[in-house]
Amino acid sequence: MSRGVPIHSWSGSYYINSEKRWENGSLSLTRTMVHFVSNQSKESLASFRLSRIMEIKMESSSFIFSTLTVLEEGNVKHWFGSLKPNRVVVYNVLEHFWRERLLSPTSEARGAEGQPSKGRELINLVAESQRRLEDTGMVLSHQGEQFDNVMQGLEKIDSDLGMADKLLLELESPSWWPFGKLPWKTLQDAKAEDASRAAAAAASATGKGSGRNKVIASIPAVVNKGGNSDLKPGCLLVLVSSLEVRDTNCQLIHRFERNEVDEIRVHSPYEITVRQRFIGKPDICYRFLSAKMPEAMSVLEMQYKKKVALTREYCAFKATPVSSPCDTEGPNWNEGLLLKCQETELPLEVPAGALSQLQVHVLQPSVSQSEAQELKQMLMQLKNLALEAETELERQDDVLDDLTSSTDRATIHIEKHTCRMKKLL
Repeated sequence: MSRGVPIHSWSGSYYINSEKRWENGSLSLTRTMVHFVSNQSKESLASFRLSRIMEIKMESSSFIFSTLTVLEEGNVKHWFGSLKPNRVVVYNVLEHFWRERLLSPTSEARGAEGQPSKGRELINLVAESQRRLEDTGMVLSHQGEQFDNVMQGLEKIDSDLGMADKLLLELESPSWWPFGKLPWKTLQDAKAEDASRAAAAAASATGKGSGRNKVIASIPAVVNKGGNSDLKPGCLLVLVSSLEVRDTNCQLIHRFERNEVDEIRVHSPYEITVRQRFIGKPDICYRFLSAKMPEAMSVLEMQYKKKVALTREYCAFKATPVSSPCDTEGPNWNEGLLLKCQETELPLEVPAGALSQLQVHVLQPSVSQSEAQELKQMLMQLKNLALEAETELERQDDVLDDLTSSTDRATIHIEKHTCRMKKLL
């Protein structure tokens, strides 16, 4: 993934301390860096790594102008003003990516030649388990469709029995009553029907929803509704049956049911938009920007395959695999590997054979960082498949209960109708 591709950019101004003046330009955030480029000279006036940031604050310049300040290592302070849409939005985004970078563990060196056998074996085992679980899911889905067809047939039988009941009531009405049904029998039938419906609703509600509300993934994010003018800290919860938008206090802001999501537009590996369309009123649209979005994307791509749309902005990130913004900061992987070797304490005098084995152990870990990331995404997909299979099994259990009760009810009605028809004869 290109390190120069910005995750987000804002127009604003930068204070040049040496010249005591403000310069208009563009502030941009990449995976590891923060840049400010002048509009006039197209030169970079400020460039520093996220890992070197000591503090991000909202302050005032000359007690009047609201600014955003970033304190870098070495006591270097950068002043940014006239930020659009406003400094609060820029602060929320910068503070989110900076905080997530500090909380993320240091990445190991990437790109070593050859794949470690242990990591590849684990990946193959998880991939085989995923294929088996996908096959099981397909069988469950086919079985669920058959249950639904049987349920539709029973509903048709129940409708026909209702029509037969009406016809029998007409036949059973005495000849001296000119208005069809007797009023007291109609009231009794209505009460009995209401009681049976209430019992059926209570039975169908028992046990439902226990698996549908299980959380698959929860990531901190900067959230806004509609445009880009109101980005606020929050979190995105990916559940088996829905997507939930929550604030920093875990209070529910909005809930997208799975069938209500019409589109998930991917702007970058760290930014998506979830939309629910309506006819005759505005759409409901939420935008999420998160340093941990790649962890949730593997699940979203499985749950909403046909609803995920990639934008043109995403094409800039397609060159290399998606990763989180906590990668090794060196210009290339060799420097990170060399730094790791320098930090490892080796004995001053060891035999040549022992030294080479120790070096091989240091340079070739059993599971690399890239393999660990791949395993993490595959395990999240396995979790998603398992929870969906559990939800489908619970739904089929409920359908079986409904089938049993509907069959018993239809049998009782048929027996009653048979007795009533014999009396008429």
